Amino acid sequence: MKIKTLLLLAAILTVGYGYSSAADTKSKQEPQRVMMIQSSFEPHLRINGYTFYAFDDQVDSYYSNSDYFKGKIKGGFQWGGGLEYMLAPVQSIEISYLRLDTEAPMNYYNNGPQYSIFDVATNYILVGGNRYFPTGSAIEPYAGAQLGVAIFNIHNPDTGKSGNATKFAWGLKAGLNIWASEMVGLKIQTGLNSAVQAAGGSFWFGGGGSGAGISTYSTFYQFYIGGGLALKIGN
Repeated sequence: MKIKTLLLLAAILTVGYGYSSAADTKSKQEPQRVMMIQSSFEPHLRINGYTFYAFDDQVDSYYSNSDYFKGKIKGGFQWGGGLEYMLAPVQSIEISYLRLDTEAPMNYYNNGPQYSIFDVATNYILVGGNRYFPTGSAIEPYAGAQLGVAIFNIHNPDTGKSGNATKFAWGLKAGLNIWASEMVGLKIQTGLNSAVQAAGGSFWFGGGGSGAGISTYSTFYQFYIGGGLALKIGN
């Protein structure tokens, strides 16, 4: 019985040694494989289309009893587009254009208290950066800031006078891209655009413009909410 046990142990040890030797020889003969993990991201261009609802904003300025205005820039449908270049999975630069056609009911002084509803066309041209926050899914949150100009065209239907001006502007935004495919995404976005010292002076209500004789100014802020489409161009 002892002899059979010893012979069995010897056979097990012999087989195990032979298997380990063969495996070691095979591993020496085969070259080691190095796994390379490469990012699939490539810089690319996106075309963005925007449709927003912009909210009203109050504007007023008082310099004297004969030099003041008070009213609001009404909200409405705002549309536009943007060209966005993705530098990295989390960073892009974008140039965008937004337009809003609306009205501005105003109380002001011009040889006595006056009231007019001005026709207003606002054109924003903005350049900025977007910061993305990858989630590993089809939902892509982002936030951004922009600088540029706001080009205003104003018409007073009561006097027939018009004016225009270009003012410094800035904006903030935050939103989501929800990708339906690799190439097409739905945008949801909210933000704020501001034109610095846009209301007042010879542009809006001055004697050479729409006829109100105002020399003071008021910065204007307009919040918006809406969405649009994102189209990925290229690889």
